Amino acid sequence: MISSSDEQDLDVPAAGLGYARHREEIVREIDRLRLVLASGADLTRQVPTCPDWTLDALVRHTGGAVRWATHLVRERAQENVPEETVPGAAGPAGSTVEALDAWLAQTAAELADALGGAGPDTPVWTWGWERTAGFWARRMTHELVVHRADATLAAGLPFEVRPEVAADALDEWLEIVHFIQRSEQAERAPELSGSGRSLLLRATDAPDGLDAHWLITFEDDGFRWRRGSGSATVELSGPLTDVLLAFYRRRPLDDGRVTVTGDRALLDLWLDVATFG
Repeated sequence: MISSSDEQDLDVPAAGLGYARHREEIVREIDRLRLVLASGADLTRQVPTCPDWTLDALVRHTGGAVRWATHLVRERAQENVPEETVPGAAGPAGSTVEALDAWLAQTAAELADALGGAGPDTPVWTWGWERTAGFWARRMTHELVVHRADATLAAGLPFEVRPEVAADALDEWLEIVHFIQRSEQAERAPELSGSGRSLLLRATDAPDGLDAHWLITFEDDGFRWRRGSGSATVELSGPLTDVLLAFYRRRPLDDGRVTVTGDRALLDLWLDVATFG
Protein backbone atom coordinates (compact mmCIF):
# COMPACT_ATOMS: atom_id res chain seq x y z
CA MET A 1 0.00 0.00 0.00
CA ILE A 2 1.05 3.64 -0.38
CA SER A 3 2.74 5.14 2.63
CA SER A 4 1.70 8.51 3.99
CA SER A 5 4.90 10.09 2.69
CA ASP A 6 4.91 8.72 -0.86
CA GLU A 7 3.11 10.57 -3.63
CA GLN A 8 1.32 8.27 -6.04
CA ASP A 9 2.29 8.46 -9.71
CA LEU A 10 -1.09 7.73 -11.17
CA ASP A 11 0.30 6.56 -14.50
CA VAL A 12 1.45 3.47 -12.59
CA PRO A 13 -1.23 1.42 -10.81
CA ALA A 14 -1.03 0.86 -7.08
CA ALA A 15 -0.34 -2.63 -5.78
CA GLY A 16 -3.71 -2.78 -4.07
CA LEU A 17 -4.57 -5.81 -1.99
CA GLY A 18 -2.74 -8.20 -4.28
CA TYR A 19 -3.96 -10.66 -6.89
CA ALA A 20 -4.74 -13.56 -4.56
CA ARG A 21 -6.68 -11.34 -2.16
CA HIS A 22 -8.66 -9.76 -4.98
CA ARG A 23 -9.57 -13.22 -6.24
CA GLU A 24 -10.82 -14.19 -2.77
CA GLU A 25 -12.76 -10.95 -2.34
CA ILE A 26 -14.59 -11.44 -5.64
CA VAL A 27 -16.04 -14.72 -4.37
CA ARG A 28 -16.86 -13.18 -0.98
CA GLU A 29 -18.56 -10.18 -2.54
CA ILE A 30 -20.71 -12.34 -4.80
CA ASP A 31 -21.64 -14.51 -1.83
CA ARG A 32 -22.68 -11.38 0.07
CA LEU A 33 -24.72 -10.19 -2.89
CA ARG A 34 -26.46 -13.56 -2.93
CA LEU A 35 -27.28 -13.08 0.76
CA VAL A 36 -28.97 -9.78 -0.08
CA LEU A 37 -31.18 -11.61 -2.58
CA ALA A 38 -31.86 -14.38 -0.06
CA SER A 39 -33.06 -11.81 2.48
CA GLY A 40 -36.36 -11.53 0.62
CA ALA A 41 -35.43 -8.46 -1.41
CA ASP A 42 -37.97 -7.42 -4.03
CA LEU A 43 -36.40 -7.85 -7.47
CA THR A 44 -38.78 -5.28 -8.96
CA ARG A 45 -37.74 -2.56 -6.50
CA GLN A 46 -36.06 0.49 -8.02
CA VAL A 47 -32.50 0.97 -6.81
CA PRO A 48 -32.25 4.46 -5.25
CA THR A 49 -28.55 4.85 -6.05
CA CYS A 50 -29.06 3.64 -9.65
CA PRO A 51 -32.61 4.87 -10.33
CA ASP A 52 -32.75 3.57 -13.90
CA TRP A 53 -32.43 0.00 -12.63
CA THR A 54 -34.54 -2.43 -10.68
CA LEU A 55 -32.75 -4.77 -8.31
CA ASP A 56 -33.06 -7.50 -10.95
CA ALA A 57 -31.40 -5.27 -13.55
CA LEU A 58 -28.64 -4.27 -11.13
CA VAL A 59 -27.80 -7.88 -10.34
CA ARG A 60 -27.77 -8.80 -14.03
CA HIS A 61 -25.53 -5.83 -14.85
CA THR A 62 -23.10 -6.77 -12.08
CA GLY A 63 -22.97 -10.47 -12.91
CA GLY A 64 -22.72 -9.67 -16.61
CA ALA A 65 -19.68 -7.46 -16.02
CA VAL A 66 -18.03 -10.28 -14.09
CA ARG A 67 -18.81 -12.75 -16.87
CA TRP A 68 -17.34 -10.36 -19.43
CA ALA A 69 -14.12 -10.00 -17.42
CA THR A 70 -14.01 -13.77 -17.00
CA HIS A 71 -14.22 -14.27 -20.75
CA LEU A 72 -11.45 -11.74 -21.39
CA VAL A 73 -9.11 -13.39 -18.88
CA ARG A 74 -9.93 -16.98 -19.85
CA GLU A 75 -9.46 -16.29 -23.57
CA ARG A 76 -6.42 -14.04 -23.01
CA ALA A 77 -8.23 -11.52 -25.21
CA GLN A 78 -6.02 -8.88 -26.78
CA GLU A 79 -8.88 -6.71 -27.97
CA ASN A 80 -12.29 -5.84 -26.63
CA VAL A 81 -15.08 -8.41 -26.79
CA PRO A 82 -18.63 -6.98 -26.69
CA GLU A 83 -20.33 -8.07 -23.49
CA GLU A 84 -23.49 -9.04 -25.35
CA THR A 85 -21.54 -11.76 -27.19
CA VAL A 86 -20.30 -13.41 -23.97
CA PRO A 87 -22.28 -16.59 -23.17
CA GLY A 88 -24.42 -16.23 -20.07
CA ALA A 89 -23.67 -12.52 -19.56
CA ALA A 90 -27.32 -11.49 -19.81
CA GLY A 91 -28.29 -13.64 -16.87
CA PRO A 92 -30.81 -16.43 -16.42
CA ALA A 93 -34.04 -16.66 -18.36
CA GLY A 94 -36.18 -16.49 -15.23
CA SER A 95 -36.40 -13.41 -13.01
CA THR A 96 -36.50 -15.25 -9.72
CA VAL A 97 -34.22 -15.14 -6.71
CA GLU A 98 -33.43 -18.83 -7.18
CA ALA A 99 -32.42 -18.36 -10.82
CA LEU A 100 -30.28 -15.32 -10.09
CA ASP A 101 -28.66 -17.03 -7.11
CA ALA A 102 -27.61 -20.06 -9.15
CA TRP A 103 -26.30 -17.80 -11.92
CA LEU A 104 -24.28 -15.70 -9.48
CA ALA A 105 -22.79 -18.79 -7.84
CA GLN A 106 -21.62 -20.06 -11.22
CA THR A 107 -20.38 -16.58 -12.14
CA ALA A 108 -18.16 -16.43 -9.03
CA ALA A 109 -16.74 -19.89 -9.62
CA GLU A 110 -15.94 -19.17 -13.27
CA LEU A 111 -14.05 -15.95 -12.58
CA ALA A 112 -12.13 -17.47 -9.68
CA ASP A 113 -11.18 -20.35 -11.98
CA ALA A 114 -10.15 -18.04 -14.82
CA LEU A 115 -8.03 -15.89 -12.53
CA GLY A 116 -6.51 -19.01 -10.97
CA GLY A 117 -5.45 -20.15 -14.43
CA ALA A 118 -3.74 -16.83 -15.08
CA GLY A 119 -1.38 -14.65 -13.13
CA PRO A 120 -1.47 -10.97 -12.24
CA ASP A 121 0.82 -10.10 -15.15
CA THR A 122 -0.90 -12.27 -17.76
CA PRO A 123 -1.53 -9.99 -20.78
CA VAL A 124 -5.25 -9.31 -21.26
CA TRP A 125 -7.08 -6.47 -22.97
CA THR A 126 -8.55 -3.87 -20.61
CA TRP A 127 -9.97 -0.40 -21.10
CA GLY A 128 -7.51 1.00 -18.58
CA TRP A 129 -3.92 1.92 -17.94
CA GLU A 130 -2.76 -1.65 -17.30
CA ARG A 131 -3.55 -4.54 -19.65
CA THR A 132 -3.26 -7.57 -17.38
CA ALA A 133 -5.42 -10.10 -15.60
CA GLY A 134 -4.46 -8.30 -12.37
CA PHE A 135 -6.34 -5.22 -13.55
CA TRP A 136 -9.53 -7.25 -13.92
CA ALA A 137 -9.10 -8.95 -10.54
CA ARG A 138 -8.96 -5.58 -8.82
CA ARG A 139 -11.62 -3.91 -11.00
CA MET A 140 -14.15 -6.68 -10.47
CA THR A 141 -13.52 -6.68 -6.73
CA HIS A 142 -14.60 -3.07 -6.47
CA GLU A 143 -17.30 -3.29 -9.11
CA LEU A 144 -18.84 -5.87 -6.81
CA VAL A 145 -18.25 -3.85 -3.63
CA VAL A 146 -20.05 -0.80 -4.96
CA HIS A 147 -22.92 -2.63 -6.64
CA ARG A 148 -23.39 -4.80 -3.55
CA ALA A 149 -23.77 -1.52 -1.71
CA ASP A 150 -26.43 -0.48 -4.26
CA ALA A 151 -28.31 -3.73 -3.74
CA THR A 152 -27.92 -3.71 0.04
CA LEU A 153 -29.16 -0.14 0.42
CA ALA A 154 -32.07 -0.85 -1.94
CA ALA A 155 -33.03 -3.80 0.26
CA GLY A 156 -32.91 -1.61 3.38
CA LEU A 157 -30.07 -3.61 4.91
CA PRO A 158 -26.87 -2.37 6.59
CA PHE A 159 -23.81 -2.30 4.35
CA GLU A 160 -20.36 -3.23 5.60
CA VAL A 161 -17.03 -3.72 3.88
CA ARG A 162 -13.64 -4.57 5.34
CA PRO A 163 -11.50 -1.47 5.95
CA GLU A 164 -8.59 -2.56 3.78
CA VAL A 165 -10.99 -3.36 0.93
CA ALA A 166 -12.69 0.03 1.25
CA ALA A 167 -9.30 1.76 1.24
CA ASP A 168 -8.22 -0.15 -1.88
CA ALA A 169 -11.51 0.83 -3.53
CA LEU A 170 -10.78 4.50 -2.87
CA ASP A 171 -7.25 4.12 -4.24
CA GLU A 172 -8.58 2.48 -7.38
CA TRP A 173 -11.33 5.07 -7.86
CA LEU A 174 -8.74 7.87 -7.80
CA GLU A 175 -6.68 5.97 -10.38
CA ILE A 176 -9.75 5.54 -12.59
CA VAL A 177 -10.68 9.23 -12.38
CA HIS A 178 -7.10 10.18 -13.20
CA PHE A 179 -7.06 7.84 -16.18
CA ILE A 180 -10.40 9.10 -17.49
CA GLN A 181 -9.27 12.68 -16.99
CA ARG A 182 -6.14 12.06 -19.07
CA SER A 183 -7.94 10.13 -21.80
CA GLU A 184 -10.00 11.31 -24.75
CA GLN A 185 -13.17 10.26 -22.91
CA ALA A 186 -12.95 13.15 -20.46
CA GLU A 187 -14.51 16.19 -22.11
CA ARG A 188 -14.82 17.93 -18.72
CA ALA A 189 -11.29 17.13 -17.51
CA PRO A 190 -10.20 20.80 -17.29
CA GLU A 191 -12.58 21.26 -14.36
CA LEU A 192 -10.31 18.99 -12.30
CA SER A 193 -7.32 21.23 -13.00
CA GLY A 194 -6.13 24.52 -11.57
CA SER A 195 -3.56 24.99 -8.82
CA GLY A 196 -4.24 26.17 -5.31
CA ARG A 197 -7.11 23.85 -4.41
CA SER A 198 -7.11 20.56 -2.53
CA LEU A 199 -9.47 17.92 -1.16
CA LEU A 200 -8.88 15.67 1.83
CA LEU A 201 -10.66 12.40 2.56
CA ARG A 202 -10.32 11.34 6.21
CA ALA A 203 -11.66 8.18 7.81
CA THR A 204 -12.42 8.58 11.49
CA ASP A 205 -12.52 4.89 12.35
CA ALA A 206 -9.56 3.37 10.53
CA PRO A 207 -7.87 0.50 12.38
CA ASP A 208 -4.27 0.81 13.51
CA GLY A 209 -1.84 0.39 10.64
CA LEU A 210 -4.22 1.57 7.92
CA ASP A 211 -3.49 5.06 6.63
CA ALA A 212 -7.02 6.12 5.69
CA HIS A 213 -6.33 9.68 4.55
CA TRP A 214 -6.23 10.78 0.93
CA LEU A 215 -4.95 14.23 -0.03
CA ILE A 216 -5.92 15.30 -3.55
CA THR A 217 -4.18 18.40 -4.90
CA PHE A 218 -5.24 20.19 -8.07
CA GLU A 219 -2.56 21.44 -10.43
CA ASP A 220 -2.54 23.14 -13.81
CA ASP A 221 -2.12 19.81 -15.63
CA GLY A 222 -4.68 17.89 -13.54
CA PHE A 223 -4.69 16.46 -10.04
CA ARG A 224 -2.36 14.35 -7.94
CA TRP A 225 -2.96 12.44 -4.76
CA ARG A 226 -1.19 10.66 -1.98
CA ARG A 227 -2.09 8.69 1.10
CA GLY A 228 -1.62 11.01 4.04
CA SER A 229 -3.11 14.02 5.77
CA GLY A 230 -2.56 17.74 5.33
CA SER A 231 -4.39 21.03 5.08
CA ALA A 232 -7.00 21.18 2.33
CA THR A 233 -9.55 23.50 0.77
CA VAL A 234 -12.30 21.04 1.69
CA GLU A 235 -12.38 17.91 3.86
CA LEU A 236 -14.76 14.95 3.70
CA SER A 237 -14.59 12.94 6.91
CA GLY A 238 -16.49 10.14 8.59
CA PRO A 239 -16.42 6.36 8.99
CA LEU A 240 -14.41 4.79 6.18
CA THR A 241 -17.34 2.93 4.64
CA ASP A 242 -19.44 6.11 4.58
CA VAL A 243 -16.59 8.14 3.08
CA LEU A 244 -16.28 5.49 0.36
CA LEU A 245 -20.00 5.55 -0.37
CA ALA A 246 -20.18 9.35 -0.37
CA PHE A 247 -17.16 9.62 -2.66
CA TYR A 248 -18.76 7.09 -5.01
CA ARG A 249 -21.99 9.16 -4.84
CA ARG A 250 -23.85 6.34 -3.08
CA ARG A 251 -24.73 8.39 -0.02
CA PRO A 252 -25.75 12.07 0.12
CA LEU A 253 -23.36 14.42 1.86
CA ASP A 254 -26.12 15.75 4.09
CA ASP A 255 -27.46 12.56 5.65
CA GLY A 256 -25.46 12.98 8.86
CA ARG A 257 -23.03 10.12 8.23
CA VAL A 258 -20.18 12.24 6.89
CA THR A 259 -18.96 15.76 7.60
CA VAL A 260 -17.87 18.35 5.03
CA THR A 261 -15.58 21.12 6.25
CA GLY A 262 -14.39 23.97 4.06
CA ASP A 263 -15.28 24.76 0.46
CA ARG A 264 -18.29 22.51 -0.15
CA ALA A 265 -18.54 23.77 -3.75
CA LEU A 266 -15.20 22.16 -4.62
CA LEU A 267 -16.33 18.78 -3.31
CA ASP A 268 -19.64 19.11 -5.17
CA LEU A 269 -17.69 19.91 -8.35
CA TRP A 270 -15.54 16.80 -7.91
CA LEU A 271 -18.57 14.57 -7.36
CA ASP A 272 -20.23 16.05 -10.45
CA VAL A 273 -17.23 15.79 -12.76
CA ALA A 274 -15.41 12.69 -11.49
CA THR A 275 -17.66 10.07 -13.04
CA PHE A 276 -17.10 6.79 -14.80
CA GLY A 277 -19.31 5.23 -17.44
